[in-house]
Amino acid sequence: MQRKFFDMLLSVTGLVLVVALLIGGGLLLWGANFANSSVRAQLAQQDIFFPTRSAFAAAQPGTEVTPAMKPYLLQYAGQQVLTGAQAEAYANHFIAVHLSEMPYGGVYSKVSAASRANPTNTALASEVQTVFQGTTLRGLLLEAYGFSQFALIAEWGALSCFVGAAVMLILVLIGFAHARRTPVTEQLVVATPEEAKVLIGV
Repeated sequence: MQRKFFDMLLSVTGLVLVVALLIGGGLLLWGANFANSSVRAQLAQQDIFFPTRSAFAAAQPGTEVTPAMKPYLLQYAGQQVLTGAQAEAYANHFIAVHLSEMPYGGVYSKVSAASRANPTNTALASEVQTVFQGTTLRGLLLEAYGFSQFALIAEWGALSCFVGAAVMLILVLIGFAHARRTPVTEQLVVATPEEAKVLIGV
């Protein structure tokens, strides 16, 4: 086989791989942008805001804003919940805290079972509705966070594809340059099994 032909074959194969990586990266980036925009649009409709900075300054145990929330929520003070990270923080460090302070730890199945066992207890029935609403909202926010994580993974995948395409393109250009300098008469030398054994020292 001519060495020039072999170099051209490898270079063309590499070029095809470059195109495939660019297409893959583009699709991943499109998916990431779609997921992020969907998460933002869905969260914006909920119109949820973090407590204000003044509320955090007056934080007290047992109130709407507790001191334990500050490390997680103070950075978002007064902001609307629009991103996956904000949704996770609000769900796990605001809603979950208030649920845990309710009867039966705010676990819906336990509160519901207790209410069914005491059907005349109106206070417990009200707790069931509150816990259900809080648990549902928390679940929806964490679902938005999960999709935002998928978007992040897709972004990293797209970046990897683009970097791989750039590296492969450099190798392809080197391959074409080498093929151009290689004489047509030069042959690709393939070692016989005996020669290969000598080369590897077997």
